[in-house]
Amino acid sequence: MGKRFNVTGLCVPRKHYMVNLENRLVQVKKMVEEGAYFTIHRARQYGKTTLLYALEEYLKTDYLVVSIDFQKFGTAKYESENIFALSFADCFLMELERREESDTSVLSQETEVLRNICQSRDSSYSFYELFANLNRICRRSGKPVVLMIDEVDSASNNQVFLDFLAQLRNSYLEREARGTVTFQSVILAGLYDIKSLKAKIRPEDARKTNSPWNIAANFKVDMSFSAADIAGMLQEYEGDAHTGMDIAGMADLLHSYTSGYPFLVSCLCKLMDEEIAGSEGFPTKENTWTKDGFLAAVRMLLTEENTLFESMDNKLIDYPELKQMLKGLLLLGKPIENIPGNESMRMAVMFGFAKVQNGFLHVSNRIFETRLYNGFLAEESLNSDMPQIALAEKNQFIRDGKLDVELLLRKFVAHYTELFGDYGERFLEEDGRRIFLLYVRPVINGNGNYYIEARTRNHRRTDVIIDFQGRQTVIELKIWRGNEYHSRGEEQLSEYLDFYQLKKGYMVSFNFNKKKQVGVHEVAVGDKILVEAVV
Repeated sequence: MGKRFNVTGLCVPRKHYMVNLENRLVQVKKMVEEGAYFTIHRARQYGKTTLLYALEEYLKTDYLVVSIDFQKFGTAKYESENIFALSFADCFLMELERREESDTSVLSQETEVLRNICQSRDSSYSFYELFANLNRICRRSGKPVVLMIDEVDSASNNQVFLDFLAQLRNSYLEREARGTVTFQSVILAGLYDIKSLKAKIRPEDARKTNSPWNIAANFKVDMSFSAADIAGMLQEYEGDAHTGMDIAGMADLLHSYTSGYPFLVSCLCKLMDEEIAGSEGFPTKENTWTKDGFLAAVRMLLTEENTLFESMDNKLIDYPELKQMLKGLLLLGKPIENIPGNESMRMAVMFGFAKVQNGFLHVSNRIFETRLYNGFLAEESLNSDMPQIALAEKNQFIRDGKLDVELLLRKFVAHYTELFGDYGERFLEEDGRRIFLLYVRPVINGNGNYYIEARTRNHRRTDVIIDFQGRQTVIELKIWRGNEYHSRGEEQLSEYLDFYQLKKGYMVSFNFNKKKQVGVHEVAVGDKILVEAVV
């Protein structure tokens, strides 16, 4: 059976198309060589487990790597220090025993001691005895010992785990201060950082900032995929599939929509390879691995439920303040300055919703942005007439499979004037974008996508990009600020059309001048035609 794109569980090089992890492994090994204790905390399905497995293989020549997964520990394992210590010792022993004989033969005496302890179920066995045993193993080992623990979130609601972290911290300090032989490096992996774990375990102590993991080094390895990473993976796939794709162009497309989020990249590739190819309109892989096939995969992804989206939806339910902040960022177009220490902002980055660029928060990628918009607009549509009006008129706007954008704008102007013509500017600043998207979304739903172009979003101007049946349309939304500002806006839109290699663009101007001329008209700007709707 040939390789495939994988979006579930561990990625294995012999079975799956993957990016090359060599550069990341080199960086992590350097931290291990320096004796660092650290946490790999990234959003869900960001490749943490895959990196750990690859790292174990990468380090095994120079280190004895003991890898433990806390998902194996049931709730009962955290009932007391004694039960947890025995369970950890048992798991540690099993990991030692699965190593090659050359790695563990010198440890036979220590492993026998640990085996007897695990079998006796000594009710007095505590963390003190556990770490004495572990340190003896580290001293006797022929190689420095590296401890890796995956899925630390599984322990996130248990105080006993914090006590265990405190013992790891003490071992680190003893090593630094007294030269005690203990773990060369300890690597934890999970969604939450340790400070967040402390807040989850004891909500009433959320204001406490001391952490048992304050000895941890910062993990700065970029785990997102670059366009070059993606191109390398596609090159391998192309060697098997022979699609004739433009590898560099497809890699750029994948990166531009996902910002290199590993799950999203693999998911879109998997959809093109296994779902889009052979479907209506894309009979072969040759015409699937094109921009049209890619956009079809984007539409499919945005309408499906998967474990990543479900996890993100749950976070919005669990943290309403996070949801409110993201609504402000998207629906209201508010620039949000990142404030270190702000809990909602920290969660937005930690859970993968947002990233920090030039001191401001931005939604992580176009896929997340569009899905968030869809969810927020679905909630807003319950209290708005616009979606129902748009649905009733939807068939008018689709002609020969193409979206009649000019007619769409004319209808929007008419309905907006009727429903909101008497509202003031303060209303529009907060709601104009939302109203327009509430009208557009039902029209293109099922056959197209939209996203807000982050490079142009600001308080006064927004570019909406509509992908409909493979054709892109740029629509600028802006508030009227006088003739000079308006002229600059037309020139900027004209320049932006060059980026998309388009000769025609559209503009929606929300104008509160009493002498304004409501309606739709064309304006020539250089060699471009701009269709402007004024409301």
